[in-house]
Amino acid sequence: MGAARIVIRTVAWSAGTAAAVAGVAAAATLLRSAPGAIDAGETVRVARRDVGRVIRATGVIKPAIGAEVRVGSRVSGVVTRLHVRVGDVVRQGDLLAELDTRELAARRDDALAALRVAEANLAYATTELARRRQLRADQLLPPSELDLTERAAAVAAEQRTQAAATLALAETQLSYARIVAPMAGVVASVSTQEGETVAASFASPTFVTLLDLARLEVRAYVDETDIGRIRRGQDASFTVDTYGETAFVGRVATIYPQAEIRDNVVNYVAVIRFASPADRTLRPEMTASVRLPLERRANVLALPLRAFRQDGAHTHVLVRRGGAFVERAVRVGVRDDGYGEVLDGLVEADEVLIGGGAQGGA
Repeated sequence: MGAARIVIRTVAWSAGTAAAVAGVAAAATLLRSAPGAIDAGETVRVARRDVGRVIRATGVIKPAIGAEVRVGSRVSGVVTRLHVRVGDVVRQGDLLAELDTRELAARRDDALAALRVAEANLAYATTELARRRQLRADQLLPPSELDLTERAAAVAAEQRTQAAATLALAETQLSYARIVAPMAGVVASVSTQEGETVAASFASPTFVTLLDLARLEVRAYVDETDIGRIRRGQDASFTVDTYGETAFVGRVATIYPQAEIRDNVVNYVAVIRFASPADRTLRPEMTASVRLPLERRANVLALPLRAFRQDGAHTHVLVRRGGAFVERAVRVGVRDDGYGEVLDGLVEADEVLIGGGAQGGA
C-alpha cells in the first residue's frame, strides 16, 4: 500500500512539472508575438513630398481651334500639280497645289483688253470735254452740247473704273489657281489627286488638311459628380501610353456647358491647354489619363498609404525603436492615390513598417 502511494505521487508531480514547462513555453511564444518584437518586413522612412487629392479622368488629345485647317480651291479647274504628301512639313505661304490656268488666264487677258479700251475712250472723252469747254467759253457752243460732252466723259470714267475692277477680279481668280498654305503645319491628309477636276460652285473642295501640332489640347471627360470642383485656371497633368509615365502639365482653359453622355454616363468636357513639349511629339486622338489636383500640400511629411493601420476610429503605424517595432498613434491629413500626409505622431526619417502583421485601411 505504501509503495502504491509513492508511485501515485511521483506520477502527479511529473504531470505538474510538464504543465508548468508547457505554460512557460506558451508565455515565451506570446512574448515573441508582441508588437514590440514583430519580425521586420518592408520598411519606409517618413519623408517630405507633395501630397494632394486628385480627380482622375480620361481624355483625348484634339487640335485647338484654328490648329486644323482644310485648304481648298475657290475656283473650278483641273489639278495639274500636287506639291505635298501626307506628313510633309510646310510653312505659311508654301505652294501646295496648282490648277490649270489657261481659262483663267484668258479671262484675265480679256479683262486687260477691256481696260485698255476703256482708258482710250476716257482719254478721248477727256480731250473732247476740254475742247468743248473752250468753245463754250468763246460762246461758240450751246450749253446743251457741253452737258452731253460732260456726261460722256463721266460715263467713260466709270467704264474705266468698271474695267479695272473686272481685271482685278480676273487676276484674283487666276491667283486662286495656286493653292498656298495659310499657316505652318504638317500635312494631315490629301483629298485630291493630280488630273482630277474640282468644282467650286457651291462649296470649296478640300485639297489638303493642315495640322499645327504645336497647338493641341486635351479634352478631359469629367464625371458629373466631380465637375463642380473643377475651375478655370486650375493646374492639370496627363500622360499618354506612348510615353509611359512622362507627365505633361497644363491648365484648365474652359469647361463646356453642354454635357456629353457616353455609355449612359453624364460627363462634362474640361479643356486643358498645354505647351507643346520640345522632346516629345503628341498627336490628335491619343488617349490621355488626366489628373486634376484639388487640395494640394507641398513639402509635408508623408507615408505610403500601406503604412497606416486602422483600429476602429484610430490610425496607427509600427515605428522602429531600437531593435523592435512599436505601435504609434498618428493623425493623417490629405491623401492622394498613394500617400498620406502625417500631421502628428512621427518625425522626418522615422522608419515605419509596411510589411508583416495585419493592416487596416487608412
